[in-house]
Amino acid sequence: MSSSDLTTSGLPDSDPANADLTHADLTTDRLVLRPWTPGEISVVVSGGRLAHWADDFPAEGDLAIAGFIAEHPSAFGEHGQRQIIERSTGLVVGAVGLFWPPADGAVEFGYGIVPSRRRRGYATEAARAIVAFALTAPGVDKVVATVEPSNPASARVLVNAGLRLVGTGEELITYSTA
Repeated sequence: MSSSDLTTSGLPDSDPANADLTHADLTTDRLVLRPWTPGEISVVVSGGRLAHWADDFPAEGDLAIAGFIAEHPSAFGEHGQRQIIERSTGLVVGAVGLFWPPADGAVEFGYGIVPSRRRRGYATEAARAIVAFALTAPGVDKVVATVEPSNPASARVLVNAGLRLVGTGEELITYSTA
């Protein structure tokens, strides 16, 4: 995905409690990648649900990301963690994000799609978008991600998003854009 395939828009946060915040959404053909709001994180951490979430959101990985964001406020905002929104329904169907700031020119990212929306190419579409966006950010020369060897589907997502295998270990396999 080239940066011309990706659009950003500074839209007001949809959470009225955070209406003073503005973020740049990333929009692809079928998805919107929108930064989390503090209110949404609070709902996930407390075990609640919001009407604009798919029935199986948040999944286990989303709970972990919400906890990470709650502990690291720097994960909010333009270069942090985002919800993956299905444009056709407006429902949140996963999460993707950068683990900011970059270290030695590299920034790591992660992603997850709820089971009900898997096998539709959403993970690859979201990964391509976040990688293209990250490569335009200051201080970023490469984007990296790791997967467990037992997760070949996630490894295919990374390859399809333009990353290549750069390292293997017993517990993690590393992919990179450079």
